[in-house]
Amino acid sequence: MPDSGAGHKPENLGLGAALVALASFCVALMSALAKEIGQFTSTGVVVFFQNLICLLFIVPVAIHGGWASLRTEKIGLHILRAATGTAAWYALFFAITLMPLTNAVLLTFSAPLWMPLIAWVVSRQKSSRATWIGAAIGFVGVVLVLHPDREQLNIGALFALAGALFLAVAQMSVRWLSATEPTARILFYYFLLATVLVAPIAWAEWQPVAAVAWIYLIAVGCALLLAQLFIVFAYRYASAVKLGPLIYTVIVFTALIDWAVWDRAPTPLEFLGMALVIGGGLVAIRGNTEAPPAAAQSA
Repeated sequence: MPDSGAGHKPENLGLGAALVALASFCVALMSALAKEIGQFTSTGVVVFFQNLICLLFIVPVAIHGGWASLRTEKIGLHILRAATGTAAWYALFFAITLMPLTNAVLLTFSAPLWMPLIAWVVSRQKSSRATWIGAAIGFVGVVLVLHPDREQLNIGALFALAGALFLAVAQMSVRWLSATEPTARILFYYFLLATVLVAPIAWAEWQPVAAVAWIYLIAVGCALLLAQLFIVFAYRYASAVKLGPLIYTVIVFTALIDWAVWDRAPTPLEFLGMALVIGGGLVAIRGNTEAPPAAAQSA
């Protein structure tokens, strides 16, 4: 999310793009780690430690200016963002235990395609024709990735699509919050509320965790934290409008990891679906003058 203007530096699009790419790589790595850790513990436990680790880091940063700096009149939006963001990660992490990693991430990060519909339902906000055309192109790609003629359309795919809807709402809430709230405060409330929200689930699902699983749990949290930091730094060098489309590099990185680790190369039909989702998303984002912040830090 934009950094409320503090610490803004002269525009350097190349550096900003590189930082967003690094953030996307961290999200792809986090997703792969979450898939691997699924054999050791539950999704609720993974999401809980993911947020707890980030919270422990952000607390000293958030209270650096005193506890008064945490006062907010937007607690409702903070709760909305935390609830939808947490639901998005939970849905994604659950989906990747049931379906190929690349497909789950692609479906979840189709979130920008849903934003014009959500904006119209919530506030009757009209989007440009280009935005709707882009969304339509992207949804054709989603259908191709789902392989409705095969067993791909399973509960994992439904969770991934639900994650996309939650992620779209989380992105919109970040955009609304960024108009008045500083970055540190937004991150503090997100990780605090997300940790509290998922704690009962983690408690109910808790089982003894193997030593190697703790390495994965810590790595998942650190990957999300690095993604957040890279995004914050990126928006100091270029605007969200220019950097927003680069969220789709997460799909490229995920496909490469999926290929290298699980030896699963996308089929030609999936390649076409990915191209349509990415292309449609780029058209949709460019058709909206207020492009959504990068997904890596919107959930």
